[in-house]
Amino acid sequence: MDVLRQRLREAGMPVAAVTAATGGVVALGGVVRFVDGSSLFAKTLPAPIPDLFETEADGLRALRDLGGVTVPDVYAVTPALLVLSRLFARPHSTVFWERLGRMLAALHLSTRDAAAGRFGWHQDGYLGRLRQDNTWDGDGHRFFAERRVLRWLGEPEAEAALTPLDRVAVERLCAALPELVPAQPAVLTHGDLWTENILATPDGAPALIDPAVSFGWAETDLAMLWVSPRPLESGRCFDAYEELAPPRPGWRDRMRLLYVRELLSTIAHGDDTWGAAAMLREITAPFRRDR
Repeated sequence: MDVLRQRLREAGMPVAAVTAATGGVVALGGVVRFVDGSSLFAKTLPAPIPDLFETEADGLRALRDLGGVTVPDVYAVTPALLVLSRLFARPHSTVFWERLGRMLAALHLSTRDAAAGRFGWHQDGYLGRLRQDNTWDGDGHRFFAERRVLRWLGEPEAEAALTPLDRVAVERLCAALPELVPAQPAVLTHGDLWTENILATPDGAPALIDPAVSFGWAETDLAMLWVSPRPLESGRCFDAYEELAPPRPGWRDRMRLLYVRELLSTIAHGDDTWGAAAMLREITAPFRRDR
């Protein structure tokens, strides 16, 4: 927190106290109390990545302005610092998750025509601390295969962790995507929608943080939330979503398949402390055969 305090002072913010936050994976974050008694949330990186926080702020603005999503307000952004309005722990209620499902459905429905059928974003972004390739593409299957799955195979941690058979299985899965995943429109996606990125406003409404936005398949957002650890009451989120924006038939059967992108990202970050590689091998087992 000393680093965070110093960077806040360098930004001209009169800090009274900083309380460390939990749950972050990449950044150092905390609740900041200022000398006037107000409080905000701030985060920094030990070794700043020049455009990471500006890209994150851009993603928050896009979710709010294009998709009507509740996100924190951005108070300050520099290469070393991001300061946001405070959010709070989500309540343990089915009502909260139902509201989240409706918000996600509205996000995806309202942005279906915004990219004119193209997949990508106007700039590259980040998933975690590694760059996300958002180069525009008119083919959703190719975009997901090349920009969201295969791009991780060249990362040093992934090369070290995966065997040649693992890589072949992932490549064969990608080649089969047109038969496995129905064609879908490009919609604005949050891009990193796991439970730790779902918080609540002071009045208990759902709000999202830490986006990795792009125009992609809506099912990739659903898959991220479906497969990552989540409370039982979150099932109402998917029911509410399906009522407003029904995915293609059989969508539940595709959730683990689309989660391969997150598994490879975890491996590429060197964060596989819970069995991501084992889960990847399980999902890609139908594609694991000798050449």
